[in-house]
Amino acid sequence: MGRHKKKDADVAGLPADAFRLEAFLEMLSAERGAAKNTLDAYERDLKDFGAHVVQRGKLFASFEGGDVKAYLAALEASGLAASTSARRLSAIRQFGQFLMSDQVRVDDPCSIIEGPKLARALPKSLSVEDVDRLLRAARDYQVAINDPVKREYRRTRAVCLMEVLYATGLRVSELVTLPLGAVAGAQHMIAIRGKGGRERLVPLGAEAAEATALYIEQRRAFLDKKESPWLFPSGGALGHLTRHRFGQLLKELAVIAEIDPARLSPHTLRHAFASHLLANGADLRAVQQLLGHADISTTQIYTHILEERLQELVVTKHPLGKRDP
Repeated sequence: MGRHKKKDADVAGLPADAFRLEAFLEMLSAERGAAKNTLDAYERDLKDFGAHVVQRGKLFASFEGGDVKAYLAALEASGLAASTSARRLSAIRQFGQFLMSDQVRVDDPCSIIEGPKLARALPKSLSVEDVDRLLRAARDYQVAINDPVKREYRRTRAVCLMEVLYATGLRVSELVTLPLGAVAGAQHMIAIRGKGGRERLVPLGAEAAEATALYIEQRRAFLDKKESPWLFPSGGALGHLTRHRFGQLLKELAVIAEIDPARLSPHTLRHAFASHLLANGADLRAVQQLLGHADISTTQIYTHILEERLQELVVTKHPLGKRDP
């Protein structure tokens, strides 16, 4: 059944109908606009589950609720984090629903499966003082390169990356894949194409806009007559700065700023952006839009900041809050 032609499985340990996984990934890419990183994660998780299914003597398309429960139990026994198990269960659910929509099966094998209980951990963040130190470290960043143009290019790029990331709260994948046209005309807005192909406009603060303008000047001198569609070009296969290289730069800046590198990741700065906005009076819906969250429930992890601010308002602004005991 279904509209896809059968192909032989090309991965050892997977069932003969593993081609269904390829069809599922094609659907995620074509219909939902899933990014490559997202597709890679789905593929890894479902291949692991597929190997489990074939060990139980079944085909991918015929897995049952009992297979999923056994798989989750095996993950728990192996010591895998509950968050990882929950992510894999989400991938399996979506795969099962895809099989139903493709008329490969008529039932939902995950309809009665309960996910692992997750602790709602607060995201790691940074203080405003920590961010200031990181930005100063970027301005002081020096690479041991003799070519003064290249050396200044690397410094202005580091400043631009850090200023833009903190000013906008972009995902690191959004940051490194920014097209040059996203900041054309030195406007104080930046056009972002985020998850699922959703587009949004995010304002740049004055300092981030200035850092971007200075970087673009240095970029022009560095590239000379070469051209690149990317704001942060690279000589690598992708043509733009990679997430890995930006992560390395962030660790270097953490050392210069005397911040523990283990505390720092690109996502930490995204959390700092959201936390500092909310702590200074921003609306949760506005932060949702700026972060590019499709659902407000994703943004609600920051409600603890709102609660702390409301408590402070009651204590400092309400007449009863100022009374002596």
